[in-house]
Amino acid sequence: MGWPEWWDWEIELTPHLERRMEDRDFSEVDLRAMLEHAHGHRADVVEGRFVIETKHKHGPWEVVVEPDEMDHLLVVVTAYPVSR
Repeated sequence: MGWPEWWDWEIELTPHLERRMEDRDFSEVDLRAMLEHAHGHRADVVEGRFVIETKHKHGPWEVVVEPDEMDHLLVVVTAYPVSR
């Protein structure tokens, strides 16, 4: 599977994500590593957003992103562990 052009854009963290980082015990460094090692993506239920499939702490995680076409930024909305 190929990655869209926005995949290489600079990332921007939302205030919501920053709160979740504290709640879910991961850092910006962890987030960047998750994105670097992502293995898939799909459209989210919210139009214009995408779910990035990755791993963190030996388990599956998902990172929700929203490409900002005007500013060429990849806005990271949230990230969470996937319970299966």
